[in-house]
Amino acid sequence: MFIGPDVHKATISVAISKEEHEGEVRHWGTIPHRPDHVRKLVEKLGAKGSQLHFCYEAEPCRYGLHRQLVELGHDCIVVAPSLMVMSRGVL
Repeated sequence: MFIGPDVHKATISVAISKEEHEGEVRHWGTIPHRPDHVRKLVEKLGAKGSQLHFCYEAEPCRYGLHRQLVELGHDCIVVAPSLMVMSRGVL
């Protein structure tokens, strides 16, 4: 399962993509940006043994989330927007 969190200071909006949905991205919901809520999110999404892969945009206040996700045993990539390849002005 691929998870794309939109991370803000107070909240995290979560989008997911599952293989059985042929890569369709769906909004899962929004959680408070707190370690206990992140842990619950990971437990819920990984409950059926799904391998979780996280990827989100880099900003200074967002690396604590990366550390937590890695400590919980999941893949996590933090991407610098300036290093993303643009195609025709669209990401």
